[in-house]
Amino acid sequence: MRIYEGSPRQDWEEVLRSIGAFADRERLKELLLLELETGFILQGLALPASSAWTESEGMLTKTTHELPDDEIGQLMDAATAKRVEGPPGTPHTEIANYYEQALRVIGSYLDGQKPRDLFFFEQDGAFVLRILLTAVGAAAAGHQLVEFTKDDILAMIEAAPQQRN
Repeated sequence: MRIYEGSPRQDWEEVLRSIGAFADRERLKELLLLELETGFILQGLALPASSAWTESEGMLTKTTHELPDDEIGQLMDAATAKRVEGPPGTPHTEIANYYEQALRVIGSYLDGQKPRDLFFFEQDGAFVLRILLTAVGAAAAGHQLVEFTKDDILAMIEAAPQQRN
């Protein structure tokens, strides 16, 4: 997460992977993620929970989750324990845990960029990120926009196991 208060986040891959697993469990889609100093705001569309048939059944509703850093830590611990105890997931084009896998590869990309701030939105499996980079050596400081199409994400997911070896 953060080495010390006010520092940039570390290990984006694991942080975003855990948030993605949460989004999968909550059956969210069309995500919006905003990094705060103390955590994240995650917004998405979800089917409302209802016990009886209602007129709104089957309609997507916008839900917002505040995920403070301590809750992110708990999500990371739970996700790690699940991966140790459960069978390994095999990515393919109809991924059941799409957000966990997609956010993991985006997190891996971010680990290489070392941003100080993150905002992104997703639509139909494609992501647009706005990251804040600080000047390091010859690299320019400022906001940068990055776009990943759904095909980009699927290719990154497919390539990820080979990149770890």
